[in-house]
Amino acid sequence: MAFKVVIPARYASARLPGKPLLEIAGKPMVIRVAEQAHKSGAESVVIATDFDKIMQVAEANNVEAVMTRVDHISGTDRIAEVAQKLNWNDDDIVVNVQGDEPLIDPQLIQEVALTLAHSRDAVMATACHAIYDEAAMLNPNVVKVVMDTEGNALYFSRSPIPYPRDGAHKQNIKAHRHIGIYAYHVGFLKQYAELSVTELEQIESLEQLRVLHHGYKIAVTITDNAPATGVDTQEDLDYVRSVIASQAT
Repeated sequence: MAFKVVIPARYASARLPGKPLLEIAGKPMVIRVAEQAHKSGAESVVIATDFDKIMQVAEANNVEAVMTRVDHISGTDRIAEVAQKLNWNDDDIVVNVQGDEPLIDPQLIQEVALTLAHSRDAVMATACHAIYDEAAMLNPNVVKVVMDTEGNALYFSRSPIPYPRDGAHKQNIKAHRHIGIYAYHVGFLKQYAELSVTELEQIESLEQLRVLHHGYKIAVTITDNAPATGVDTQEDLDYVRSVIASQAT
């Protein structure tokens, strides 16, 4: 099955300025992400950026890159611009791989693309894994998702869902943590760019809620393994550097 990968890479970052260009074992982080994406079997991997230096780094490392507008409000909007600029077909599948995931499993990228390809009526696909500890359920930085019988998302939230009203059964709750990776059909990407921003999306600060609000379906694949950490803080960066350095020895 053919699919493409786009890696949104904005230069601005509140906690780690210039995050895509931070060095990890001799290479910029965004190049590490692109290398993992290439291992997924994608027919093409494209970095979508708004910063000249990232373009230069991509070209120096033989990675395709596209300069996009600086005013996009989400990575999905940025990917929609890339698809339009590169004249991709409406039925092409594109996977959105975050630019701060240098340890992302290539198999997960492929799995999300396959989930969308095999779905009967979803316009997007994403992933999740099971969680059982109460701390993760209560953590607003851990996004939760609940699905219907067809494996399509019913809702995403930073709050605990499903909420165990009877506290005695907390240990038996089957909950799932959302993983921030998405696959789309290019035709839907064009529609997404025209969808109005919704109140739910703004309240939860979760862009995928725009899709559900407007009546579209998102297929969700459940993976057995929790993904490796992304890079949001200096501590995350130190950890990822140590992991990649150990892999090189």
